[in-house]
Amino acid sequence: MMLMSIISKELKIILREKGNFFFLIVMPIFFIVLFGSIFSNTNSSFNVPYIDLDQSDSSKAFLSQLNGIDGFELEKVANEQNHIDQIEAGNSSSLLVIQEDFEETIASGIAKARLKFYQDPTATQVVAPINAVLENIANAYREQKLSSAMRQLGLTDTETESILMPPINIEEINTSSTQVDAITQFVPGYTVMFVFFIMITMVRRFFKEKESGMLSRMQSTPVKPIVYLIGMWIPALISVLIQCTVLLAFGRIVYSLDLGNLLAISIIVICLAICSTGLGLALAVCVTGENQGLALTQVFTMGGAVLAGLWFPFELLPSFAQTIGQFTPQYWAQTGLQDVMVRGALAGDVWQGLLVLLGYGALGILIALSRFKQYIRSAIN
Repeated sequence: MMLMSIISKELKIILREKGNFFFLIVMPIFFIVLFGSIFSNTNSSFNVPYIDLDQSDSSKAFLSQLNGIDGFELEKVANEQNHIDQIEAGNSSSLLVIQEDFEETIASGIAKARLKFYQDPTATQVVAPINAVLENIANAYREQKLSSAMRQLGLTDTETESILMPPINIEEINTSSTQVDAITQFVPGYTVMFVFFIMITMVRRFFKEKESGMLSRMQSTPVKPIVYLIGMWIPALISVLIQCTVLLAFGRIVYSLDLGNLLAISIIVICLAICSTGLGLALAVCVTGENQGLALTQVFTMGGAVLAGLWFPFELLPSFAQTIGQFTPQYWAQTGLQDVMVRGALAGDVWQGLLVLLGYGALGILIALSRFKQYIRSAIN
């Protein structure tokens, strides 16, 4: 009866405090929408400023090939030097210039036709794809030249095609059962990240209990420490379960995120809730002040988000950061969720991550139990 009273009281307080709703629901949804909108935009195109000094059929055919590639749009420039000045000032990233003797040089078959490609070295993400496309078009011209020369030597079309055929064929095979995009990174990533903000709520609740004298009065009641801790823990656990359900449902409804096996997702969420709230219990009874608890939560949450690959793919991290990241509970939660969502894993396939999450949660609860008597004495004093 006493346990249920504590649980009921804490649930009402958690639901009444608007700050909890903001940090646990509104903030992660805001981050998911913000970064999901930015990085999931697949309709972006590369703008290619150009000047055609040759104005020949060959130069127009070359530009036509470039303009015909999806994702590339040509922009005619009036003055070469003015645009170069814009690149140097950082107002543009590139300029393609077709020289006056382009068609004549190609027709001669002796010299190389000249193209100038001015580029801003700081804009590699924009310039590199354009460079790659220009190289591919140049290689296509080279193959046409070789093909023409071989036919003049008397080779048949079949023999020519056989010689020009690449010696290596790369077959791209997608090993994931679902499409991988920014949403499969950000929805589980920010869900895991903001789950650990429950530690702030728990620290605040414990210190309010201490300041109100509730812990001091508890000494004169038959309530056992473990009953009180469980009563403070279960409402936080329920809050995290609701939080994860809302955020993952948001990803499913708004972004059509494939959640994979729902049983596996549910088990991961339960283990993640036990982990975050267990660590929250330990933090709440170990810190000497509320501000210290808030600061440590921020360090743990943000540092873990970076090291665990919650903001960007884990593989992009330096090797030393990856090594450290594998010791964080956030890494195992994120990996487990993505394995289920992207790779079609079941609960049995992510058992290692589940054990790690449960281990962290159990460790936190044990620390809280061992430190609780000292915590009560500090409340009385």
